[in-house]
Amino acid sequence: MQKIRLLLTGFLLSALLVQAQTDNGVYRMEEARNPQKRDLIRIPNLNGFQTLKCDFHQHTVFSDGHVWPNVRIQEAWREGLDVIAITDHIEYQPHSDDVKVSHNRAFELAGESAAEANIILIKGSEITRQTPPGHFNAIFTGDASAYVTDREGDKKDKEAVLKPAEQDAFIFWNHPGWKADQISGSYKWLDFVEELTKEKILDGIEVFNGFAFHKKALDWCVDKGLTVMGSTDVHNLIAHDYNLGGGFHRSMTLVFAKERTAESVREALEEGRTVAWSNNLIAGKEEHVRNLFDACIKVSNSYYSKENKGKNGDGSSTYYYEIKNKSDIYFELDLRSGDATKKIKLYPGSSQILTARSGQKSVTYEVVTAFVRSDRHLIVDIPLN
Repeated sequence: MQKIRLLLTGFLLSALLVQAQTDNGVYRMEEARNPQKRDLIRIPNLNGFQTLKCDFHQHTVFSDGHVWPNVRIQEAWREGLDVIAITDHIEYQPHSDDVKVSHNRAFELAGESAAEANIILIKGSEITRQTPPGHFNAIFTGDASAYVTDREGDKKDKEAVLKPAEQDAFIFWNHPGWKADQISGSYKWLDFVEELTKEKILDGIEVFNGFAFHKKALDWCVDKGLTVMGSTDVHNLIAHDYNLGGGFHRSMTLVFAKERTAESVREALEEGRTVAWSNNLIAGKEEHVRNLFDACIKVSNSYYSKENKGKNGDGSSTYYYEIKNKSDIYFELDLRSGDATKKIKLYPGSSQILTARSGQKSVTYEVVTAFVRSDRHLIVDIPLN
């Protein structure tokens, strides 16, 4: 009888413990799903400009996306973005049997949600031509109802891009390397694109599209004076395509704007003040990538030194410094000249110890996660005080 009582008591305690864990689990789950929680992206402002986190290429059910327009606003708010554009396809409408085709409707439906969430919503469309030449995003557009919907014919290609251009839209070439191994000519600097560039119709190129890095597009931006762009091109939920949290984020364009307004975003894009960011990589024109690195990374004065002894006992000393990453960008540095720590990995919001032999005013590193051309990384000199 005593054994039975002990067994029953143990069973009840176990049941209570499981219940308590379940209750706590439910509570934690509710906390995790709290729609009022906004995750902030830590990237410093630089040189008097505000760093705005932007995604200018997204889809909804009004073309081939899987979500309603206000969902894009909710995602952008929770994930710490400042600016988004909804750019549904003009020529491709696979949901037309279920959703009335209206090229302005997604922007109209998302407008109030964006205002309430303090998200700058830019009106846009995706001009969806056959590949090549491929797809072009037009943002800061006017009425899209008269845009060209016929996908066939070279003359129609020019007309399709001219329609938003006549409305003074900002136009960038989407994912130029898309299906490069399947469609001939899809990853080349085409005569059509050259024509658009010379006529100042084309303003930028998508270097990052989701997780795809179109490296040649970075060279084209640098050589042709076009703006470097990075976007998700998301069709499903962001959380479906991206493993958010723990340093992961959606692909985006970092825009260095004078103010947090649509007008300042447009001015910055026209001036090319951007860096594209995807996963653990950034890419852009060297000036802007360098300015961003300098704003994110700080090196302390030496806080400790010790004399080198043994086989290194040449009268020199080793100095210790703290190198700190103030951002959510991942930086990986490889030593290129000088006598110092060979490799430095700076995870978001972290710091690492840097050691260097005495007698050096600086050491030089290659930032292998920062591209300034398709085959060249940012080179930085780290001063040693």
